[in-house]
Amino acid sequence: MNVDTVFTPLRLKLALIALPLLLVGSYLWIIAADRYVSESTVALQRAGGEAQALPGAALLLAGLSPPSREETLYLKQYMQSLALIKTLDARLGLRQHYAAQKRDLLFRLGERASQEDFVDYFRSRVDVAMDDLSSTLTVRAQAFDAAFAQRLNREILLEAERFVNEMSHKQAREQLAFAEGELARAADKLQAAKGEVLAFQSKNRFLDPTVQAQASGSLVAEMQASVTRAEAELRGLRSFLNDDAFQVKALKAQIAATQAQLNEERSRATGTGRQSERLGALTIEFQGLQTKAEFALDAYKLALAAVESGRIDSQRKIKSLVVIEPATLAETPEFPRRWYDLATLLVCSLLIYGVVRLVLATIREHQD
Repeated sequence: MNVDTVFTPLRLKLALIALPLLLVGSYLWIIAADRYVSESTVALQRAGGEAQALPGAALLLAGLSPPSREETLYLKQYMQSLALIKTLDARLGLRQHYAAQKRDLLFRLGERASQEDFVDYFRSRVDVAMDDLSSTLTVRAQAFDAAFAQRLNREILLEAERFVNEMSHKQAREQLAFAEGELARAADKLQAAKGEVLAFQSKNRFLDPTVQAQASGSLVAEMQASVTRAEAELRGLRSFLNDDAFQVKALKAQIAATQAQLNEERSRATGTGRQSERLGALTIEFQGLQTKAEFALDAYKLALAAVESGRIDSQRKIKSLVVIEPATLAETPEFPRRWYDLATLLVCSLLIYGVVRLVLATIREHQD
């Protein structure tokens, strides 16, 4: 059989170019239903102003941070989630709308479509794109009616805002509970530290050993000066009196008594006797307890500030959905792109026609 008689140029053009263009053109202009697109742009934003009023540690306890990219991704996932699809279907009747176009079998939803098929169909009709630079979300909702597409887009934004509010309030409640737990622990530590200070004061009968140590130091210095003056006076008396003289004996006794008292005071401060008598050691121990109590008080103040901040945040919007561009109402259908699709098909058909002609020419050369 001759190839030229079977695959003539005219037949090839009819089969590979004219027929596909006729079939696709008939579908696009006669069967395919118009699909309108409503577009909106939103962004997730945290309410500001409270973070600057808190110190760093309280900021950590309160859990304050700018909205992250992950939070925007959570919102994007929710906009195409099964839970949202069920809510929109109950409110708008998505199945009935997408299954209404009986003739357009390619782009309609089957009446007996399963839940999984319905979800896939919805995600192919509602596109949510995220801009990595600005962290904005662009929602494009398709429908067979322009008003329905706009209504669908609006309902998606309303449900997204409700999701953001619930998510932020849940986080605020969790952060408040955490801050309150930290406050309770800080209060317990503060009471324990105060109790240790009171127990120390009761046990050692010192209100503040630091003050006592300062007073003891002043007394030692004064007694040392008194001993020095008495010794100088004794040397003066010995210059013209004997050691048996009454004034010399009296002054010696005074110096001995003062020196004994001085040694006793020094022993109390730095000696090796019992713990209660070592005033220096008691002072160091008391300062440690006092520092511990002050640190517990500072921690309690920070926890209290975090609780107050968390309580305020739990009563207001921490994050909000900012609508940059509201849902638009399309005037002309965006799909199907009839002339674009037909031109693409024409280019592909011409390429296939050229390849087939080349193959036939090769076969013809081998036959010759």
